[in-house]
Amino acid sequence: MGRTLIQKIISKHGGGECAGGDVVWMDIDNRSARDFAGANVVGNLEKYGGDSPIADPEKTFFTFDCNVPANTIPYATNQHRIRLYAREQHLKVWDVNAGIGSHVVIEEGLAKPGTTTIGTDSHLNIMGAVGAFGQGMGDVDTAFAFKSGKIWFQVPESVKVTLKGMPAPGTEAKDVALAMLREFGSHTLLGKSVEVQGEWLDQAELSDCITFASLGTELGAIIILLPPNQKVLDAFSMKREEAVYADDDAVYEKEYTLDITGLTPLLAAPPNPHNVHAVSEYADTKVDGVFIGSCTNGSYADMAYAAKLLKGRKVADGVMLKVVPATRTTWMRLLHEGLLADLFDAGAIVSNAGCGGCASGQIGMTGSGEVQISTSNRNFTGKQGKGDTYLAGIGTAAASAVLGRIASVNELEEV
Repeated sequence: MGRTLIQKIISKHGGGECAGGDVVWMDIDNRSARDFAGANVVGNLEKYGGDSPIADPEKTFFTFDCNVPANTIPYATNQHRIRLYAREQHLKVWDVNAGIGSHVVIEEGLAKPGTTTIGTDSHLNIMGAVGAFGQGMGDVDTAFAFKSGKIWFQVPESVKVTLKGMPAPGTEAKDVALAMLREFGSHTLLGKSVEVQGEWLDQAELSDCITFASLGTELGAIIILLPPNQKVLDAFSMKREEAVYADDDAVYEKEYTLDITGLTPLLAAPPNPHNVHAVSEYADTKVDGVFIGSCTNGSYADMAYAAKLLKGRKVADGVMLKVVPATRTTWMRLLHEGLLADLFDAGAIVSNAGCGGCASGQIGMTGSGEVQISTSNRNFTGKQGKGDTYLAGIGTAAASAVLGRIASVNELEEV
């Protein structure tokens, strides 16, 4: 009987022949902790770790991305504690200037197809974008992985989703991900490893895959796993035989088909990511702010698309546009290519790389009564302030910033 993608990745990492529900002892290629919960990881290591060394310092690191630079005393204290521990143990710290840890790990080629990564980030399953295992864990489990290089893990059941057809022009990866949320909600795929395939994914860019996979947590899934297409393999200079793919005769708990033929831009209205509607249904809604960034839509391709749409245009009066590139590498590329100037000239506020609007107000929060469009993955009440947040793609965000109301990218092109 053939094996699914997650079963093959786990088997490759010491899990042996495994099936859904099995508890396995598996090797972890990359062990990380961020500034949020990272200090707790250090505390657990100091309290319970004894004199045993870190399993492999070259594969163990900290990433600062939640509050960068720290604007509260607790965050500043935690970051300092982590730095001191990392120096003592000779561990790498991607500090406040590096950007979102999950993106950095992909950029650095550490989380490449077929690898395993764990850490204290609830969206570390974004590694599924490149056909790799990624999982967010608590500070105790992460500390254990720092010391052992391994984790106990219960293999999830695998399901397969086939995306049928191609979306309409102007529709982005974020819209396809929102279509998944509209179709499945937060319970249908709860606790599953979700393998997704289809014509659209076969030609998707790496940035599209990252956006799509980043909403696996909101689906309730353990991970969205995408078989690496040629563009993803090229990004890592890999050959197909070096990556991991499900067997042709793999057996899934259930198989679904989602028709995305002609799909138009979508948004998720408050108060949760599953409240998905066509952008056109909210066309008269005035906006006060727009956030472009996050692990979902903070890649270079996302930023470049935003700059292209905003070039020669101005943000509407009364609208604050906040832009946060995912990584320092992306920030520098935007600078050298002149795209930052396009964003600034349009009226955007561009922050240093990091999680931005999702985390502790790096680039400001929404006030009570404010309406914001955000390219992030969560719009729960209080997540980005007391205002109402609508989740959408880059095109919708840019169009809304210019027109001062919720609008699709097609409307922007008519202006």
